[in-house]
Amino acid sequence: MGRRKPIQIAWGVRKEGRTLWTRNAVKGVSVRDERRKKDSRIEWRQWEPQKSKVAACLLKTRLDPSKIIPKTGSTCLYLGASSGTTVSHIHDHVCGSGNHHNGQIVSVEISPRMMRDLSKLSELRPGLIPVLGDARNPMVILPYLREKVDWIHQDISVAEQTKSFLKISEIFLKTDGIGLLSLKAASERWIEGGDDSRFKEAEKLIHLSENLSLLENIDISHFENQHRIFVVKKISDS
Repeated sequence: MGRRKPIQIAWGVRKEGRTLWTRNAVKGVSVRDERRKKDSRIEWRQWEPQKSKVAACLLKTRLDPSKIIPKTGSTCLYLGASSGTTVSHIHDHVCGSGNHHNGQIVSVEISPRMMRDLSKLSELRPGLIPVLGDARNPMVILPYLREKVDWIHQDISVAEQTKSFLKISEIFLKTDGIGLLSLKAASERWIEGGDDSRFKEAEKLIHLSENLSLLENIDISHFENQHRIFVVKKISDS
């Protein structure tokens, strides 16, 4: 049986069977010991859904996955970047080698230990901007952005993640921009009904927003326990 033909999701992202790959912006270098392989002169890095909620989202979505990831050259905001595994794959596509797409990914992380890894990553990846600080505070983010953003991903394990995401999206997301909220049920305050009730409460809060439209609520528990990703689109500015 022959090898499955890759499906190109976007310029720097493709799917092969059940695996995702990004076009490596730093040839010869893996970020977290992920597999690399060459196709002609292009090197691809495996984007593992067990290590990346965005990758899990792209594999589980019922939408066109090309509508969920940012376009090349986009301005992006990543809240809760950790050591930069997912950020590096977004960078592969949005910025490319030497940032020839002129993308920008402002990546906010509160842990100094994780920031060391993120800063080291940014040295090899122009266009990736590491920011040490609280991702819930707009004044931490504002000085680093060149414009309102095309794409936001929030992945912070604190209470009231949804309210924080809505506030940041209202301020920084462009009209027609896409936002992904990675919600961990265990981080939310207890409410009767357990995880499902917490997710329903998040959905209700998004529906109450005048400027955001909920496109999809994706269960990624197959890859990441107690997690859902809410995909939103900015429909207007206040």
